[in-house]
Amino acid sequence: MATGLLTIVTIILVAGIGTQILAKRLKIPSVLFLIPIGVLLGEVGLGLITLETFGTGGGLSTVVGVSVAIIVFDGAFQLRRDKLERAPKAIGGLITIGAIGSLVGTALAVRFFVGASWGVAFLIGALLIATGPTVITPILDVVRVREHVGTTLEAEGIFNDVTAAVLAIVVFELLVLESDLLAVPTGFLVRVGLGVAVGVAVALAVRETLQRLDVPADAAPQTAQFVVLAGAVLSYGLSSSILAETGVAAAAAAGIVLGNAELDHEEAIDEFARDLTLLVLSFVFISLAALVDIGALIGLGLGGIAVVVVVTLVVRPLAVFASARDRQFTRNERYFLSLVGPRGIIPASVATLFAIELQEVGRTADAQVLLGTVFLVIFATVVFEAGLSRQIAQRLDVIPMPTIIVGGGRVGRALATRLENRGENIIVVDERKETVESLQVDGFEAARGDGTDAATLEDAGITNAKTAVAATGDDDTNLLVCQLARTKFGVPQVFSRVNQPDNVEAFEALDVGAIDASMATAWSIDNEIERPSIFHWMSELGDGHDVQEIAVTAEDLVGRTIKEVNQEIPDGCIVAVIVRGGDSHVPKADEVLQQGDRITFLGESKAVRGAVRRFHPHD
Repeated sequence: MATGLLTIVTIILVAGIGTQILAKRLKIPSVLFLIPIGVLLGEVGLGLITLETFGTGGGLSTVVGVSVAIIVFDGAFQLRRDKLERAPKAIGGLITIGAIGSLVGTALAVRFFVGASWGVAFLIGALLIATGPTVITPILDVVRVREHVGTTLEAEGIFNDVTAAVLAIVVFELLVLESDLLAVPTGFLVRVGLGVAVGVAVALAVRETLQRLDVPADAAPQTAQFVVLAGAVLSYGLSSSILAETGVAAAAAAGIVLGNAELDHEEAIDEFARDLTLLVLSFVFISLAALVDIGALIGLGLGGIAVVVVVTLVVRPLAVFASARDRQFTRNERYFLSLVGPRGIIPASVATLFAIELQEVGRTADAQVLLGTVFLVIFATVVFEAGLSRQIAQRLDVIPMPTIIVGGGRVGRALATRLENRGENIIVVDERKETVESLQVDGFEAARGDGTDAATLEDAGITNAKTAVAATGDDDTNLLVCQLARTKFGVPQVFSRVNQPDNVEAFEALDVGAIDASMATAWSIDNEIERPSIFHWMSELGDGHDVQEIAVTAEDLVGRTIKEVNQEIPDGCIVAVIVRGGDSHVPKADEVLQQGDRITFLGESKAVRGAVRRFHPHD
């Protein structure tokens, strides 16, 4: 038995790792492959994985529970405070109005189309509230949407995972144990409160431990990784041991607290948690998919298909449009949020465990309806929403136009860092293998190839680029890149590093913004000598401070005075410059903005981003 189990676990892990590599290569969310692999290895396929594979005594539930804790913790760890502030109204709406609407709408659909009892219908509704990082993170890895859209999806997934896990156990107790209906809200609040309290306490203990540990410098990153992992597992285990199904809330709370605690070696922790998450995600998705009773899915018939249609094309869009009402969300971005809400590991894992319990008490029919409906929605949303997420994003034009940087050396990397800090969609092209790998390790999207080759640039996405930058150390290479960008691909903005001052005219003849390296250095030294304070401030752009220029096209900007505009933008930001025709000047408070003006916001990064989103939500 031990040998058989070892072989099966090995097969699952190898298949999962291979799937992650393939998904990265094809730029397709990995969950699209994991479920079919699980079905293939399960009873319907090769029969390698069955309920007895993991033994008795709750072995499967324990493995799934700890895995879910790691996945939820990792997702919550990414939710930095500044990210949550980018779309607070939409996030708040989706985890309140959206969650309630999903619960009720899904339950009504299941009751009407499948004929399930009210208890089972609301149990399914509770479970399908969750989207979760297991399906959202792989999508955002391959679909670069604007920050407020991605953050909304991430935050909804984390918070609604907790809601679904806790609410489902409360509804299950009502269904199976026939507890008092009034115990539902009380049970929900008690479990969430306990989980959050335990998670916060463990997170504070982990932070204190990391601050007090005295370890050699070379061992510090690895030590931090292991201590944080121990905190994630401890928060889940401790909370669950006190009260069932509170561990997910504890893991989420611990992740959010530690993610915002400014820990040392945060990047190393982040990378470790992400890699571990991909591993356990693969294991759990394959294992649970293998246990699905395909007969239960087929048995739902047209009613099951109707539930999928209502949940995805009625309930989800209504929830999104009722929640994401911020000005920064364009209509197409709301459509994207509506069409990309795949269900993930929480409904899959909890439904499987509940179905087992229902079968043990003789309620096989309820178990089949529960498992069949939940997995049918998961299958459908993973295939059509996760699998087609890139195509949906492209069709709706919600992927921000990229900036292509050719040359990943010191100049190209520094520019990419600054632009990414401002939320730009950056793709770096370089022909050196080690440079591309180094950029990718640091989180940049980088492509290996010859930047003077049109096919390479086209593969990198230059046909949709708003800006191209030639940043290599060779002027001939930079000039050819600029020629291709300007004449063949029609990129609106083209800039180049010019290493030899005599070559500036050749670049300017192509209408390219030529940055003379020697003049730029002289300008920097002059600023350091004559105006050090403002120069230091400008040097920190993208790291606390920012300057952004927008065109006055919005109807609520034309005809407004500078004083009125300043009253509507966040504190810490001002309208510093107006460009009208060929004239640039510092505006007076009573100056009226005209169509075609260009205004420059200057101030703290967060305030500047808020001002731009207020009047140019698509930027």
